Amino acid sequence: MTAYFFSDTAVLTGRTLRHVTRSMDTIITTVITPVAMMLMFVYVFGGAIDTGSVSYVNYMLPGILLITIASGVSYTAYRLFTDVKSGIFERFQSMPIARSGVLWAHVFTSLVANLISLVIVVGVALLMGFRTGAGVLDWLAITGILFLFTLALTWIAVVPGLSATSVEGAGAFAYPLIFLPFISSAFVPTKTMPGPVRWFAKHQPVTSIVNTIRDLFSQRPVGDDIWTALAWCVGALVVAYVFAMAAYRRKIA
Repeated sequence: MTAYFFSDTAVLTGRTLRHVTRSMDTIITTVITPVAMMLMFVYVFGGAIDTGSVSYVNYMLPGILLITIASGVSYTAYRLFTDVKSGIFERFQSMPIARSGVLWAHVFTSLVANLISLVIVVGVALLMGFRTGAGVLDWLAITGILFLFTLALTWIAVVPGLSATSVEGAGAFAYPLIFLPFISSAFVPTKTMPGPVRWFAKHQPVTSIVNTIRDLFSQRPVGDDIWTALAWCVGALVVAYVFAMAAYRRKIA
């Protein structure tokens, strides 16, 4: 049964990946927003923000990477919603394939598409002056955190993708996720924020993730932030997966 799941998921993933490669505009659209933000913040606002000895592009890149992922998973919800409305789920149910493979195909496609987007954004950041002394282990740690974050947000995207009643509704869930980094340490130090906002910024998940990635880029000790970041990512992943599978069972029932 496990062998069938992996083979079926691989075939279905190939199908959804072909859809992405045939419409590269989705990846381009996903990248445009974070790149535009990066250009605006670095060249317009960056000079007014005190980040100490750290260049502003280095300081804000971790937050831009999270925004890139949040933008990307909105298309996962859109693609899943399109499949649901096209009736392809019903056709797959009549075939001898692993049912959960349909969802996992969209999840794996999201991971690949977001990886491409992240590589493009980092490439633009390098052109803008981003530099890091991070070693191989640091990059592996950064990749692992971004992988977990993408996986968690993708399973969150599955829920509206299955349950939304319109295309707009399927993608609208991503707006709060894109906005969340702005109330964190992603763009300005939290110490500059007023009391209640500072408290929220320090205790929301994005801040610990951003701080961890920033420390790894700078080769500084990550401290407890990495455990907080991992706890947020794993916790969100588990909760999102449970709700997504419940929504899927209701959809195919």
